Amino acid sequence: MTQVILPGQTIGVLGSGQLGRMLTLAARRMGYRVHTFSPDQDTPTGQIADVEIAAPYDDLDAIRAFARHVDVVTFEFENVPVEAAAAAAEIVPVRPSGRALHITQQRVREKAFLSARGFPVVPFATVRTKDTIDAALALVGAPAIVKTAAFGYDGKGQQRVASAQDAERAWQQFGEQEIVIERLVDLRLELSVVAARGMDGDIAHFGTLENSHRHHILDLTVAPAQVDAAVSSEAVRLTRAILMELDYVGVLCVEFFLTRRGTLLVNELAPRPHNSGHYSIDACITSQFEQQVRAVCGLPLGSTAQLRPAAMANLLGVLWMDGEPDWTAALKSSDVKLHLYGKTAARPRRKMGHLTALAESADLARSSVLAARAALTRRT
Repeated sequence: MTQVILPGQTIGVLGSGQLGRMLTLAARRMGYRVHTFSPDQDTPTGQIADVEIAAPYDDLDAIRAFARHVDVVTFEFENVPVEAAAAAAEIVPVRPSGRALHITQQRVREKAFLSARGFPVVPFATVRTKDTIDAALALVGAPAIVKTAAFGYDGKGQQRVASAQDAERAWQQFGEQEIVIERLVDLRLELSVVAARGMDGDIAHFGTLENSHRHHILDLTVAPAQVDAAVSSEAVRLTRAILMELDYVGVLCVEFFLTRRGTLLVNELAPRPHNSGHYSIDACITSQFEQQVRAVCGLPLGSTAQLRPAAMANLLGVLWMDGEPDWTAALKSSDVKLHLYGKTAARPRRKMGHLTALAESADLARSSVLAARAALTRRT
C-alpha cells in the first residue's frame, strides 16, 4: 500500500539552498511542516522552514535523529552523500530513492546507466589514472571537454582541452581524481525537460525549455522552447523513459544538447527541481516545487499547463558589486516577477535570485526579462 504523506505532516529536506527554499514555500502553502538539514545556519531554506538542523552530512546519527521527526525525506541538491540518504531511509521513506541519487550524482555512473540502456549521450571516455589519458582522448577526439566525475555543477570542474597535454594538466588541476573526457558537440541549442513521476507511476512534464548559459552557469530560460515539435516530442519521450528506467519518484530534470544536425543528446540528469524550471512558479498551474511536494508525498500530480509564455533570467552576485540593484527600475513592467533567495553575501558567480517575465510570446518574454535585468544596474 502506498504511504501517503498528508498536509499537516512533516517533510524533511536534505540541503538548504534556494531550491529547498522554494520547495518549502510550496509545501507550507499546502499545509505541510518542513525541517531542513545541512551543515550551515541561517540558510535560504532555514529562514522559512519550521526547523533548521545544522550538522555535517556525514554525521549519520544526526541524520537518523532528523529523520525521526519527519514523515518523508527528499533532497534539494544531488551532492548529499548516499550514506546520508540510506541512514534516513532506515527511519522514513526517502524520495527520490538513494539508488537514483547514487546514479545521478556521479558522471561516470550516470553516463554508464544511460548508455547501457540505449539513451543517446555525448561520446565519452573515463580516466582514472594518468597513463590512460592519451588513449581516452584519442578515442573521443580533440578538442574535447574534461569534467570531474563528481561534484560538478554550474560549470565547476569543467575545462576545454585541445591536446593530451592539456588533458593531463586539467586532470592534475582537478586533484588527479576520476574524470570524464567528452567529445565537443557541434551545438545548436541547450534544452531541458523538467518532469515528475508520482508514486502511482503517473508522469507529468513541463514541455521543452530553451536554455542559454554564460560561463557555464544558466543565464536564461525561455518556455516553451522555440524548436520543432518533433524535437520537443523526442525530448519528452526520452525524459519519460529515463524516469521509468530509474523507477523514479519526484521531480527530475534532463538536460539535452541539440546538435546542428538535429540530434538530441542527453547531457546531464538533475534528481531534483531545476533552475530551468523556476519560471513555472509564475507561469504554470502547478510549479515544479509543488509538483515535488505532491510526488514525494504520494499525492496525485498537478496540471503543468502553462498560462502564458515566459522567460527566466538568473541574478548572480556580480549585479551587487556596485551597490544594491535598482529593484524599482526592474519591476516597472507589471509582467515581471522578482524572486530573491535570502542569501546574505553576494559573490560574482553566486545565484542570488531570478526574474521571470510573462508575455504574449516567448520572444517578447525573453526581451522583457532581459530588459528588466539590465535595468537593475543602469545607474543615473
